[in-house]
Amino acid sequence: MTTELAPTDAGTAAAPFEPVVIGFTCNWCSYRAADLAGTARMKYPPNIRLIRLMCSGRLDPTFVLKAFAGGADGVMISGCHPGDCHYVDQNYKTMRRFQLLERTLAQFGIEPGRLRLTWASAGEGALFAQEITTFVEQVRALGPLGWPTAEADALPGRDGGDLELPEPAGTSEPAGAEGDAPAAGAVPASVEPVA
Repeated sequence: MTTELAPTDAGTAAAPFEPVVIGFTCNWCSYRAADLAGTARMKYPPNIRLIRLMCSGRLDPTFVLKAFAGGADGVMISGCHPGDCHYVDQNYKTMRRFQLLERTLAQFGIEPGRLRLTWASAGEGALFAQEITTFVEQVRALGPLGWPTAEADALPGRDGGDLELPEPAGTSEPAGAEGDAPAAGAVPASVEPVA
C-alpha cells in the first residue's frame, strides 16, 4: 500500500528580507578598519559591499544616488575622524555632502535611516563592525527600498522603454509622415550634387 505525501508549506515560505548595503570607505582609515575586523575574525553581517575610495572626500553624491538606483537598500559612508584626514580637511567636505544628500534623498522619498555617515580609524575594527551591524539591522527594519533596478523592468524612456513622445503642436499626423519638411542636412530630391 502506498501513501502520498501531502505538500508541506516549508518549501513555500518566503525567505526573510536581507538588505543590500553599499559601503563607501576611505582607503586610509575605514577600509583598514574593515580589514582589521576581518583579520581579527570579528563578526558582522555579510550584507555590506565595500567600495574603497582614496578619501571620503572623493565621494561624488551621484555615487550614492546610483547605488540606490542600482538596487541598494542602504548606503554607508565612512572615513577618517574629523581632523585626522590624510588629505587635510576632505572629510569636512564629506560632512557637507552628506547633509546635501540627506535633503536630496528626502525629496525622492527615501527614509533618512537608509543613509549613514560614520567615522572609524584604522585601529577601530570592532567599532566599524558594530556600526555595520547596527546599520544593517536598521535597514532590515525599514524593509526593501522598492525602487526599480536596472536588471528589472527598464524605466520609461530608457533604451526603448515605454515613453511616448507627444505629437508636435498643430499637426494631426505623427512626426516623419509624408509632407513634412526634410530633416536638417538632407538634400532635396530635385537638387543634384555638383561633380
